Amino acid sequence: MPNPKPTDSSSKPKPFVFSWQRFFLHVSIVSVCLLLGLLSWSISKPQSIRLYETPVGQHLAVNVTTGVTIALDENSSIAVTDFKPLRMEIFKGNVYFDIERDTVDKPSVKVGNVTFEEVATRFSLRAHKTGGGVLSVAAGQISVHLPSGVYLISALEQADFDDFSINKHRLISEYDVAPWVVYE
Repeated sequence: MPNPKPTDSSSKPKPFVFSWQRFFLHVSIVSVCLLLGLLSWSISKPQSIRLYETPVGQHLAVNVTTGVTIALDENSSIAVTDFKPLRMEIFKGNVYFDIERDTVDKPSVKVGNVTFEEVATRFSLRAHKTGGGVLSVAAGQISVHLPSGVYLISALEQADFDDFSINKHRLISEYDVAPWVVYE
């Protein structure tokens, strides 16, 4: 009888052996991948920021949204985000706001650490290089949010502000709100 040939052990497939350790490792890898996928999907909406800026000697009028128009004086800049509600931040110069009464998306405006919530329909903000600025209201009211409290500035009033307080609150004429804007 012939001698049997030795069998090659590497040619046989190894039987599958279940291991809880391997199972939990694979489940944790899949879970982390799913979590990262859901996070990237939920925060993937890019933020849209529009920057409007005017050089010396030029003015700019922009319809930001339906019912919200801004006019920039020379050497001014403002950033507008597409958040709901609409948010704006003035970096320098003078900006005039004309907001229709029935506008749904009322803007929130920031100058430095001071936030202005619009209750008025027409007003202007001037940002100083040293911080603070001047708020002038032509119609309605503006709510000024400071660390020291919330202040209301009404129509045909003007007030100086800084990061901590309101001062020099005074009455003005409509022309003093934004003398560089051409009224139609």
